[in-house]
Amino acid sequence: MLDPMALLRAMPGACAQGIIWGLMALGVYLTFKILDVADLTVDGSIATGGAVAVMLILAGWSPAAAMAAAFAVGMLTGAVTGVLHVALGIPAILASILTQISLYSINLNIMGKSNQAVSVDKFPLLVSLRYIPKAIAVCLVIAVALVCVMYWFFGTELGCSIRATGCNKNMARAQGVNTGVITVLTLALSNGIVALSGSLLAQYQGFADVNMGRGAIVIGLAAVIIGEVIGGAVLGKYLNFMGRLAFVVVGGVIYYMVLQIVYWLKLPTDDSKLFTAIIVALFLAVPYLKGKYFTKSSYKKEASRHA
Repeated sequence: MLDPMALLRAMPGACAQGIIWGLMALGVYLTFKILDVADLTVDGSIATGGAVAVMLILAGWSPAAAMAAAFAVGMLTGAVTGVLHVALGIPAILASILTQISLYSINLNIMGKSNQAVSVDKFPLLVSLRYIPKAIAVCLVIAVALVCVMYWFFGTELGCSIRATGCNKNMARAQGVNTGVITVLTLALSNGIVALSGSLLAQYQGFADVNMGRGAIVIGLAAVIIGEVIGGAVLGKYLNFMGRLAFVVVGGVIYYMVLQIVYWLKLPTDDSKLFTAIIVALFLAVPYLKGKYFTKSSYKKEASRHA
């Protein structure tokens, strides 16, 4: 028998995880939507952020300072991908794969082993799955702050240069924008945000693991796509840039809630990646089907009305 109360009790935890992964999706949004570059570094940099944060907290650093350090190290990983792509001419997707592979060994060296635990009983962690209401509140504050900072930043000259590079690299270059530097900077910022999310995730689950980022790019893309679809359905033509950023985080929450429903239905957990692919495929299909069928039917109605 399926217990509806069990699903209800599991939803706050899914919400907390969804916000954390939604923060990671904001980093994916920078490269995937704004810069128009395929970056797979995130599968490694999210684990790097978690590893750095946990080791620094164990060394006596405050969680906030450890998260700031994780952000900085994450930026470094993204910059490496950018340099491989811009300076050495390696295609972006291959450069990110090279960085991602190397980060597995780097993360092992950072932690000294494949897994490091950090207890909320011994350290003043910002978030923990043992205190889910607090975790949701803290993650929401961080998410709102990050969305506001990103909205402000992309209104500056540098932010507009990033958007121009993603829209039309040749035109941006003709306007005097150094697109190579902009690409490296954007990849660094993206992976800095991803690593920041990783530092929160490690605190929330109580450990950092070298495999904690496996499949992160899929979850990030799922959150971005779901957020765009939901945002477009809710706000339509009124969906501005801040709304898009906010709905990316909402997309992460919805993704984890849908995944929680899948687990509640007692479907095999070994097939979670398959369910992820199906969820992403369904949301990817929505804009296409809407444009193909609903726009066509609206056109026919309008034509018949005028006839």
